[in-house]
Amino acid sequence: MKKLIWFTPIMLVFAALWVGTAFAQDPTPSDDDVNRIAKQLFCPVCENTPLDVCPTQACAQWRALIREKLAAGWTEEQIKQYFVDQYGARVLSEPPRTGLNWLVYLVPPVLFVVGVIILVRTFRSPKESKGGDGTDSISTPTDGTPVQPAAGSDDYVARLEEELKKRN
Repeated sequence: MKKLIWFTPIMLVFAALWVGTAFAQDPTPSDDDVNRIAKQLFCPVCENTPLDVCPTQACAQWRALIREKLAAGWTEEQIKQYFVDQYGARVLSEPPRTGLNWLVYLVPPVLFVVGVIILVRTFRSPKESKGGDGTDSISTPTDGTPVQPAAGSDDYVARLEEELKKRN
């Protein structure tokens, strides 16, 4: 029994010396890491709902899958490509810039520029009909006599002028 009493502490000392370095597991990806990728994907169940805010069970499973893929060392692009391969390009929040999808990036700026040009021309057109001094380009006599419309002018304008004369 005395041998056992001395043997136990000696074995504990040897066991303590034999302990190797214990490596901890890789840190699990944080919620921020998962949500950074989940923001770029849409829910497969809810229409137009980003994956990071969707409360459905399917989205919770997708977020768990993203966490597993990140822990396995996958990159953001690899994870997004995995979901595109599984569910199609409709899961991406930003359509890929291939094929006719490039129109999504080109048409809005072009329409904006065209709208600005139309607005500028609309607001400038009344000013262009004015003379340089801000008066109408049609000359009005200083003696107060009415101006007769030109021979080729519209009948509507002539009737409008007559109506205005009657009201004065």
